[in-house]
Amino acid sequence: MAHLLGAEALDIVVGSRPLFRGLTLGLEDGARVGVVGRNGAGKSTLLAALARRRRPDGGRVTWTTGVRVEFVAQGDELDPAVTVRHAIHGDSPEFEWATKARVRDVHRGLIPELDLETRIGELSGGQRRRVALAAALTSPYDVLVLDEPTNHLDVEAVAWLAGHLSSRYSSGKGALLVVTHDRWFLDAVCTRMWEVIGGRRDDLTPGSVDTYEGGYAAWILARAERERLATQGAQKRENVLRKELAWLRRGPPARTSKPRFRIDAAEALVANEPPPRDEVSLTKLATARLGKDVLDLENVSFAYATGPKILDGVTWRLAPGERVGLVGVNGAGKSTVLRLLEGSLAPVSGRLKRGKTVVVASLSQDASELDEISRLRVVEAVAQVRERVEVGGKEMTASQLTERLGFSHDRAWTPVGELSGGERRRLQLMRILVGEPNVLLLDEPTNDLDTDTLANIEDLLDAWPGTLVVVSHDRYLLERVTDHQVALLGDGQIRDLPGGVDEYLRLRAAAREADGGGEAGGAGSGAGGAGHGVAGPGRAAVTDAAQERAARKDMQRLERQLERLSAQTAKLEAELAKLSADGGDFQRLAAAAAEFADLNAQYDELETRWLELLEDLD
Repeated sequence: MAHLLGAEALDIVVGSRPLFRGLTLGLEDGARVGVVGRNGAGKSTLLAALARRRRPDGGRVTWTTGVRVEFVAQGDELDPAVTVRHAIHGDSPEFEWATKARVRDVHRGLIPELDLETRIGELSGGQRRRVALAAALTSPYDVLVLDEPTNHLDVEAVAWLAGHLSSRYSSGKGALLVVTHDRWFLDAVCTRMWEVIGGRRDDLTPGSVDTYEGGYAAWILARAERERLATQGAQKRENVLRKELAWLRRGPPARTSKPRFRIDAAEALVANEPPPRDEVSLTKLATARLGKDVLDLENVSFAYATGPKILDGVTWRLAPGERVGLVGVNGAGKSTVLRLLEGSLAPVSGRLKRGKTVVVASLSQDASELDEISRLRVVEAVAQVRERVEVGGKEMTASQLTERLGFSHDRAWTPVGELSGGERRRLQLMRILVGEPNVLLLDEPTNDLDTDTLANIEDLLDAWPGTLVVVSHDRYLLERVTDHQVALLGDGQIRDLPGGVDEYLRLRAAAREADGGGEAGGAGSGAGGAGHGVAGPGRAAVTDAAQERAARKDMQRLERQLERLSAQTAKLEAELAKLSADGGDFQRLAAAAAEFADLNAQYDELETRWLELLEDLD
């Protein structure tokens, strides 16, 4: 397995704080590494150093001779004066790149509706992000380094990017290094994890990097086991990990095929763990607090003056304790629907019916409301709303709640105006929760948050008994904190998704195919209203007994194949774990990893077909 790049005895200092000291890491052919860690731990700084965009303060970064490294930073570095065409392809004539299948795939996946002659300065932040990614993915790179690539991407674009990268690296050539808080993306793409552990600010202890085999699920399991053995007394943090592990075990079927190394020891952590949410008791409490009526959109239509209809005669009723995720392409009107539910935006026709006991709170995409209290300290900003709050049956002070959401003692007494983007997001959510609303509307709540903070927020939401509506591109969050999903497909309706996000992606793919392969602005003719659960476009529902018998027979055949693949995967997991522990036969390790990826791809394909048959039978 050829070495591509690495760090030798690397020292990085920011101000007077040593981020790393004597750090040694390596990246080989075929590696797909996800980098995680708390905000401020140094993830982006490490990537910039490895990509030679930041000079280290000691040690050296090594690149194999001739290796080509492509780096996409969090903030794009595009020239606002050039066109989209020039930003992606430079001065290359069109015939040189337009005939390449990989380039066409990138165009279709990331910039299908962008005019190539548009100036970069005229684009939105999300469009600029897509152009920056397209420029990197169409370049002749060996190593791709991505810093938060899923920012500003919708669920569909994230799924496309994950599929593209998995396909790109399936041959075992080249390497990927990615920082992201998108846990579904990490599980879908990465085969190894680096956890950046930030140093201590008080005594200037430098940070370190721990490495784990497998994706996000494997990292959670291995990390929980490592922490269980090392810190038996760290009960508070372990409880959050235990709940997440329990959810991973009970999660969607596809997740069970992901790598889970050293699972036997980790099983002890979750054997007696209750479900993440006691849905019966939470529903009872929600009904008591909310009453029968919550929020109802009744025959609502809405459109902006210069745009298409976002809603067209939609009736959508939210029940007490309902937890729903709302998905759709960028610009479909997801944030608009939240504002209609909130009451801050009036429908063109129809009405919003609101229960008498309803108290709505909204988490907006920005945190501009915190500017008014920038001089207050974090604890004071929380206490300004409420001194004490009950979480999961226990009373907590404002100080305890700030600690629960990852603020150290020093940061809890930091002025709001000096907080980072992720810290402002945490504070914004805390102030909303302590106000004790019973309906919560969250618009992209994962922006700027690290994976540990997300797990803590999910833990808080698990014990929250109200009605929850979440708009997010983060599939993991949607599957974790909501019980079902609905979609805006561009036809003016809210479509129920019994098959979850996977069903949404199938509907979008079918709509594109029906439109001749282009990007669909809306759903195909098969899209129905909320709760109708019709078969997706391009695939008719099962209509007679003979077809039903044939479909059930196919499902049984697929189930047998899935069982065989699961057994093969489990056997290969054990071999990978042994090879990783021994650290000797790198060629066999690479071959086993490639075989493992192929088995996972086969499993996902068969599972998708099984779900399609199930939907047809329904």
